[in-house]
Amino acid sequence: MIGAYFLGNQTIETRPLVLPDPGPGQVLVRVAACGVCGTDVHIYHGGKGSADVTPPVVLGHEFSGIIEKLGDGVEDLEVGQLVTVDPNIYCGKCRPCRQGQKQMCHHMRAVGVNMDGGFAECCLVPYAQCVPVPEGTDPELAAMAEPLACCLHGIDRAGIRPGENVLVIGGGTIGQIMLQLARIAGAAKVILSEPVEARRKLAVELGADGAIDPIDEDLNQRLGELLGCEGADVVIECVGNPRTSAQAIDAAARCGRILLFGVPNPEAVLQTRMHPIFQKELTIMGSFVNPDTHSRAVALLASGQLKLKPLITHRYPISQLEDAIMTQTSDKSIKVLVKAEV
Repeated sequence: MIGAYFLGNQTIETRPLVLPDPGPGQVLVRVAACGVCGTDVHIYHGGKGSADVTPPVVLGHEFSGIIEKLGDGVEDLEVGQLVTVDPNIYCGKCRPCRQGQKQMCHHMRAVGVNMDGGFAECCLVPYAQCVPVPEGTDPELAAMAEPLACCLHGIDRAGIRPGENVLVIGGGTIGQIMLQLARIAGAAKVILSEPVEARRKLAVELGADGAIDPIDEDLNQRLGELLGCEGADVVIECVGNPRTSAQAIDAAARCGRILLFGVPNPEAVLQTRMHPIFQKELTIMGSFVNPDTHSRAVALLASGQLKLKPLITHRYPISQLEDAIMTQTSDKSIKVLVKAEV
């Protein structure tokens, strides 16, 4: 077995992986597919994940796999079963955990962040983090459960009401998922703002009512033409960029809600005019990880209501993880998967 270890300083080394038998409450999962997340990219470049990172560690928190061995005390799971992993582990004791805000846990651990994760052939996982996937589910789609679960938390935060208009800024994996979830939530119209033509085209194929090129078109003017009114009731920013976050404020309708979902650089600073926030009485919110939404994500995957397969554009073997990370940052990709065999 092999695993791709992040050593810090933008260095990854593929090494032999020797895992013990699962201990009490653990399962051994043979990884089927693991997605490269924007968080992995941030960590690779020295940023922080959902928890502090201490190299060497095997990254990869968006993954599915087949259970190979069960430790003592494991219930309701079987050898040979396909599962997806909810990576975030909360202490249950700190103030946020006790107040029902576990995503703010002071002592969060995460598989694939500060515990070895899915960029390997096998992974030891606490059994409570394993969510069984219905039989017949494509393992590659099952690997999309974690980003979908994060998006569901964001959609819950945004509170889209039937008949509202939604603007999604950014047509990467998250933006393409968000536009579909907005439609399921009952949005009257969903518009995507994205400079890459292929991503705009895909968004329309996936159900967007229109797509705007914010480089060559006036975003607010074109948005008004597509919606037939001034501004979007809900704006979901999926880039994590100060410029696009400022665009979200300008594009929001009066009394609109803005969800800043994209992962920003920790040093990024949002500089924008304050008066539109005051004058339009805007609500601006963030969204962090996936508290209590992973099982819902698996159920939604199984329902067939989402089109996620077209989002998978590239597949790499474990030994080429650095290439996979570079590809994930390019305009030519949407979702990059890492697999033992490609």
